[in-house]
Amino acid sequence: VQLVESGGGLVQPGGSLTLSCALSGSALSLYVMYWYRQAPGKKREQVARVTRGDITTYEEFVEGRFTISRDNAKNTVYLQMNSLKPDVTAIYFCNAHRITAMGKEFHYWGQGTQVTVSS
Repeated sequence: VQLVESGGGLVQPGGSLTLSCALSGSALSLYVMYWYRQAPGKKREQVARVTRGDITTYEEFVEGRFTISRDNAKNTVYLQMNSLKPDVTAIYFCNAHRITAMGKEFHYWGQGTQVTVSS
């Protein structure tokens, strides 16, 4: 299974970005999907989650500015980011998590995409 993120870049404060994470080698529908981020000098932290049933959860710091979504037909998960502030500058990673009926657990990570918010 491979995850490839895209869509990061340099954006001015107040701007928007949409990150994409394409999964290959398996079916996205099998996984709970996450977005994480890691800012310089800080630990990696969860940003948002979307379950197999399309239930979404967000960390408090998102403050309603981000939307996670999934398109199982395209094997892709998205993170729409609006009203961006410099404090969201980080590398953003997607993560796929699955526990099989036999109890076997899988975690997969992408390589990350850099998001920089600066004027």
